[in-house]
Amino acid sequence: MAEYFHMAVAWDWEFDREFIRILEAQLHSHGLLFYSISHHNTHETVRRIQRGELIFGCFLDRAGDFDDHFLVVSRTLRKTPAYFINPPEAVVHATDKATMHLEFLTKGIDVPFSLIISPFNKRREVELTLSDLARLGRPFIIKPANTTGGGIGVITGAESLKDVIESRQHHKNDKYLLQEKICPIDMDAHKAWFRVFYIYGLIIPCWWDDETHRYGLISPAERNNFGLLSLSAVTRKIHDVCKLDFFSTEIAFTKEKKFVVVDYVNDICDMRLQSRHFDGVPDQAVLEICRRIAHRIKSMERTGSLPHVSPALRHP
Repeated sequence: MAEYFHMAVAWDWEFDREFIRILEAQLHSHGLLFYSISHHNTHETVRRIQRGELIFGCFLDRAGDFDDHFLVVSRTLRKTPAYFINPPEAVVHATDKATMHLEFLTKGIDVPFSLIISPFNKRREVELTLSDLARLGRPFIIKPANTTGGGIGVITGAESLKDVIESRQHHKNDKYLLQEKICPIDMDAHKAWFRVFYIYGLIIPCWWDDETHRYGLISPAERNNFGLLSLSAVTRKIHDVCKLDFFSTEIAFTKEKKFVVVDYVNDICDMRLQSRHFDGVPDQAVLEICRRIAHRIKSMERTGSLPHVSPALRHP
């Protein structure tokens, strides 16, 4: 007889352990069943899904981008009615920085001045002029368009055409973005640089330092005193473009009094706890994200939006 779980999460990063523990606890508090997919059970999980012995209501993939074993899990689940938190097709669209850059411009979202460079394997010559480089200023930033996670491939202090030529050969099939370097203003003791989390309509803005990677929760008073309510409006616009259920974005406030989105969409958010890591996410923010996920799944269960569960299915 098949077993049913309301949610399954695929994860392979040891520092996800606390996030998984909190998420599982929140699901259990709503009477929901949780299934963990890690290295030790990927093959067994795929086999049981294929045999109809295991059914998931929804699925969160935090590992498929990094390990083929988890990619097989995701591909197998796509053949089932399981609801994906961050559907794969939306992830592909949202994590292409070049695409997001152009769509953000269309939606009136402020972004750094950028130039999009063709993949090395499509065009070996760099289509740049001296006036292009002059508009970028120095230093400027070089980013691969589709290679994501932890700043992989990003050069933050580029100075010359030589830097561009060398950088784009690291990911030869990827487009590259060349971006002006954004300098935020200071707000009292804070740099006006923010990482904002979005999860099912809930928006959690945090102070974030792009150099130290240190977080701080933004209080309601700070939102009002510093005029930070626009962070939520910008993040909602980003959601309208990327269509992801759960993501983070980086936004800086400049001397021109603009909220500029400097790192567009991160689909796998770092959920390390600040109580355990200097550069971790505030514990309260992680808790609120887990609560929101559990609440959403419970609501889907109530409304019948989760895959149909036959009364014959056995709960473990």
